[in-house]
Amino acid sequence: MNSTAPVTTPTAAPLRRGPTAWKSGAMQGRIAARYAAERRFRRTGLAAVLLSGLFLAFLLFTMVGNGLRGFTYTSVAVPIDFAASPLTVGRDAFTAPDADQQLAGAGLREIVDFAAEEALGADGAALISENAWRIVRDELKANPDKATQRGTFALPVASAIDTAAKYDGTADAERAVTALREKGLLSTGIHWPFFTGADATDPAVAGIWGALKGSVMTIMIAFAVAFPTGVLAALYLEEYAARNRWTDLIEVSINNLAAVPSIIFGLLALSVFIQFFGICQASPLVGGLTLALMTMPVIVIASRNAIKSVPPSIRDAALGVGASPVQVVFHHVLPLALPGIMTGTIIGMARALGETAPLLLVGMRAFIGDVPTGFCSASTVLPMQIFLWSDQVDRGFVEKTSAAIIVLLIVLLSMNALAIYLRNRFEKRW
Repeated sequence: MNSTAPVTTPTAAPLRRGPTAWKSGAMQGRIAARYAAERRFRRTGLAAVLLSGLFLAFLLFTMVGNGLRGFTYTSVAVPIDFAASPLTVGRDAFTAPDADQQLAGAGLREIVDFAAEEALGADGAALISENAWRIVRDELKANPDKATQRGTFALPVASAIDTAAKYDGTADAERAVTALREKGLLSTGIHWPFFTGADATDPAVAGIWGALKGSVMTIMIAFAVAFPTGVLAALYLEEYAARNRWTDLIEVSINNLAAVPSIIFGLLALSVFIQFFGICQASPLVGGLTLALMTMPVIVIASRNAIKSVPPSIRDAALGVGASPVQVVFHHVLPLALPGIMTGTIIGMARALGETAPLLLVGMRAFIGDVPTGFCSASTVLPMQIFLWSDQVDRGFVEKTSAAIIVLLIVLLSMNALAIYLRNRFEKRW
């Protein structure tokens, strides 16, 4: 009986890799290429940082260069003799509630123009601001004794004269500036009406206080509505809500709302707050509610992330010593998550402070010549004021626009610095 022997095939011996020849030319070339790629990457990153810094420096240099002149204004010394040109009002008119109207009707503007022509020449009235008489009015209201005496008043010059006195202007304006400087009548100082006044058609009296106060009141309303609502919504979704398709839908909707263009919230506010509820238009109240709608999704997302960062052991320990679920949330979880919540909220409020698109649709683009006195008063905000001044033809408003931008940047940087301080001050490391 024949039997077939199994056929075996020889197995190849395993390949043994020898030591890397680090000194070989090929390996040295690969190492050199790798180091060269790293150097190129570092140089590219450094160039990107330097380019960004140059753009930022150019922006700040331009804004500061133009804006610093916006904080000052040129004035001219004009003597006014009220004994020779008496006012046709009594002393009680200076303290009356309608003192501004009485002094305007008593010919104070004409007296100031006549005094300017007497002191500065035939074109003296054209060299001073059209609102210079209001400066005299305010000084007379503060000191009624001046209304019967001769005194010298520092009156703001016309916008063209102020521009020529600071850097350049028309030939006629520069000749007028030279003549006034030779007489020693011109002086430049801090423009206090810029910090205390509201919007005006004359750069000599235009100020940012009305817009800045409107911004503060608007942000107060937005914070009062968005912060508690957003934090409570985040607490419910993170600590109490069941995990199902409905909560998933809510989470997706909140994330999508955070990315919706801000002008959509303006349209929503226009149809709901103004047309349906009839809330006062162009007021800090409706503006704050509009910004609250826009900021609330951001606060919810930031609050949820801060709540998630609290370790579960904190909750377990609190429950272990007998705390109720509500006590666990409000006595332990929320205080520990509050620094992160406040950081996200302040950043959201800073973003809302710089918004203009949603406020355009609720009427805060109008010319407002008075400082708001209440939450339903007609008002505008600082970004909108910057937009309105940038559209003016008068060159004097170019400086005011840059100065207002500097103020807005200071406010935004202050809010971001506060957020960084709160994060570093109260941050807990687990």
